Amino acid sequence: MEAISILITGGTGSFGNAAVEYLLPSNDIKKIIIFSRDEFKQNQMQKKFGNFPGGKMRFFIGDVRDPVRLSQAMKGVDLVIHAAAMKQVPTCEYNPLEAVKTNILGSQNVISAAIARKVPKVILLSSDKAVLPINLYGKTKAVAESLFIDANGWGDKKTIFSVVRYGNILASRGSVIDEFRTQSEKGDILFITDKRMTRFWWVLYDAVEFVMCASWAMTGGEIYVPSIQAASLKTLAGHFCSYCRVREEGIRPGEKLHEILIASDEVRRTTNDTWAYVICPENEFFEHPSCGVGLKVEDDFSYCSNDEKRQMTSEQLEVLFERTGIDVKGGRK
Repeated sequence: MEAISILITGGTGSFGNAAVEYLLPSNDIKKIIIFSRDEFKQNQMQKKFGNFPGGKMRFFIGDVRDPVRLSQAMKGVDLVIHAAAMKQVPTCEYNPLEAVKTNILGSQNVISAAIARKVPKVILLSSDKAVLPINLYGKTKAVAESLFIDANGWGDKKTIFSVVRYGNILASRGSVIDEFRTQSEKGDILFITDKRMTRFWWVLYDAVEFVMCASWAMTGGEIYVPSIQAASLKTLAGHFCSYCRVREEGIRPGEKLHEILIASDEVRRTTNDTWAYVICPENEFFEHPSCGVGLKVEDDFSYCSNDEKRQMTSEQLEVLFERTGIDVKGGRK
């Protein structure tokens, strides 16, 4: 297989850093282009990865709101991973138009630039919050998903688009673990919104590996969903800091008690392909041979973070913390 060039929008974030670390040693990768608007973080990445043998790294200062700059950056690219987004739920709630500009209009710009440059494959990183959304972040991601799926019917169809949808990355930048770490350093109280609240949790390395598997399998229009488990914030806090007390602050604007990764109305077109759940597109103009390879899930299939069968045991949660490099008594190892 010929080596490929990959562009990652929002590439200075947690996913981008992990993806570069994962991909750089591979002989199948010719070039990795980091596209982001943060020059300081790009400089940090250059210091960390720029001297890797082979000169694979490239850095583009740019914003997904700027279609011209996106088009410049995509020249000669084989795969785009669209990770750029405003992700913080409260920030999106209080800055709705800015979230629309980045998460929706920015996604449309990525689509248009990729088609113009005839990029073979483009993947959107989405979220469980896009399923039956009640907050603006989730709504913008739901629209971005629809844009990406519909884009498969545009132009000469030289570019195919798919979506990867997953839950929270444990210990990613800005995550609840960061909050717990700061709180435990100041005292013995961890503040959580609601003890009943549950979320899906995943390790960053697994997310990168899953996205790359999807990039190999995709034929256009699919939503790929991993099989991951969940835990309540109360359980997570207890494992992070065993000596800390937990205090509730109340649910913030736009937050759900529980998240869903596959909606009940999506179940009828979902298959279990062993390594992933695949939600097939409904549009008649698609040809999607990858869908239906696995077995169709049962009609009563449920994928909610409060499902009893999806709750992690103490041992499983400890393994997750260990793989992330987090000391269960608080802080990183």
